[in-house]
Amino acid sequence: MAECGRKALSLLEAARSRYESLQISDDVFGESGDDSSDNPFYSTSGDSDSDNYIAEVGEEDQQQPQHHHHHHHLKRGDKEGSGHRGGSGGGGGPPGALSRSQAEEEGWTETLQDVTVPPFKETYGPAQKMTSSATALDFFQLFVPDNCIQNMVTQTNMYAKKFQERFGSDEGWRPVTTQEMKAFLGFVISTSVQRCESVLSIWSSGFFSNQSIALKMSQARFEKILKYFHIVAFRPSQGSNQGLYKIQPFLDSLQQSFSCTFRPSQTQVLHEPLIDEDPVFITTCTERELRKRKKRKFSLWVRQCTSTGFICQISVHLKEGTDCLATLKNKPQLHSLVAKQLCQNISGKNTIIFTGPSITSLGLFTEFSKQDIYCCGLLSTRKSDCTGLPQNMLVCSSTPAQRGQSRVMMKGSMSLISWYNKGHFRFLTNAYPPTKQGIIIKRKSGEITCPLAVEAFAAHLSYICKYDDKYSKYFIFHKPNKTWQQVFWLSISIAINNAYILYKMSDAYTVKRYSRAQFGERLVRELLDLDDCSPTQ
Repeated sequence: MAECGRKALSLLEAARSRYESLQISDDVFGESGDDSSDNPFYSTSGDSDSDNYIAEVGEEDQQQPQHHHHHHHLKRGDKEGSGHRGGSGGGGGPPGALSRSQAEEEGWTETLQDVTVPPFKETYGPAQKMTSSATALDFFQLFVPDNCIQNMVTQTNMYAKKFQERFGSDEGWRPVTTQEMKAFLGFVISTSVQRCESVLSIWSSGFFSNQSIALKMSQARFEKILKYFHIVAFRPSQGSNQGLYKIQPFLDSLQQSFSCTFRPSQTQVLHEPLIDEDPVFITTCTERELRKRKKRKFSLWVRQCTSTGFICQISVHLKEGTDCLATLKNKPQLHSLVAKQLCQNISGKNTIIFTGPSITSLGLFTEFSKQDIYCCGLLSTRKSDCTGLPQNMLVCSSTPAQRGQSRVMMKGSMSLISWYNKGHFRFLTNAYPPTKQGIIIKRKSGEITCPLAVEAFAAHLSYICKYDDKYSKYFIFHKPNKTWQQVFWLSISIAINNAYILYKMSDAYTVKRYSRAQFGERLVRELLDLDDCSPTQ
């Protein structure tokens, strides 16, 4: 027995050391949340309807109070039932799955071989050195530089002119200046620090009023700029990305700057980050107001570095048409398109990408492997495209499985894993050797053995979960009606979070050690050009 205990302990230490980097960066936010920061394998659970699959793989359910954002935890449907849920109809698996003989012909085998991913070809971290005196604004302007703000000034003035030519002159309007535009951005960004739904309440006498910044500009002037604010005043002649033409140039320049300023680590994740309303806010909101809220008309996907949380690339898609059933049929195709878009400039580097069920597919992973992009994805028989996968691995066997048990089949270097932990979890990967064991640490039931791929998936994704839980609290709360404006403020929020990560990794952090909230406050004051130098907290 003692022998067994020692073995478990050394396994545990080995698992810990594999994710050392995650633990260091676990506090990337300066405020450690109420989570078990010493344990990368823990997160709260909860069911949800969204496609955000990121999760603690197989956490015991319903035992903690579910006060947490429970948007992105693995849902019942992502782990298949235990045994009683075979394929639908005559024992067949999901569409596209292969029978035993077909699978054998295609080269699937139960003989396991070792898999090694060649070393990563980049060093990760900030691409340029910032001085120790760099300000919050300096970091923000790596992504939104002066020429970008100058463009907003030009376009806004052009739009105001065009608008007034068409609808009659506006007595109170005078062209906006660069300084005013910076202040305008500052006011809206302040809603992320104060978590206030209406930016206009800055000038009110209520709870969210903010006299210190209200003096910088009158409410009337702010509302005028808000009315005319534009990034692209005129529709371009050629039919470029129609729905998003008003913001596309900004997204392009942001993308460019994300790529230039930061080199992500070898492990990255593709997912839809949590961007819905903060649950705290919803409890104070009446039913009627909630019904009034329009559903988001776009979806936002990101490629995110799992060592820091830095968002390397964003991909925005408009949800055309209200009939979701039409789009659902093509979900896997749409998602693999999104995945290719997000990974277009990382080929040849030996990156490892983690994906959720809607992206995971043999076809996509095989295509990626030709570009030296390795994958590890959670597979769901409902959401994933299961074409080319052996059906006997996708249906549950009649013999009850034990926790921690797994079955693996391989085709070349690709492994299909079925792992049991209160339900079957399936993974497809060519990034981890199926011959190596890992371990998942549970608070209640101790360790559960699992293939190394499962351990890695759980470790990296619970870090990203914790990161996203924290960082979504700092999104700009101002909610405009127009879709392009929603996308704009959301991408500004992402830029600020990225700026904070660069700040944390720079010499400037050692000087002032701002928390994320203080960093946000500093940024607002610097955009408004208020000259005090101490954070208010």
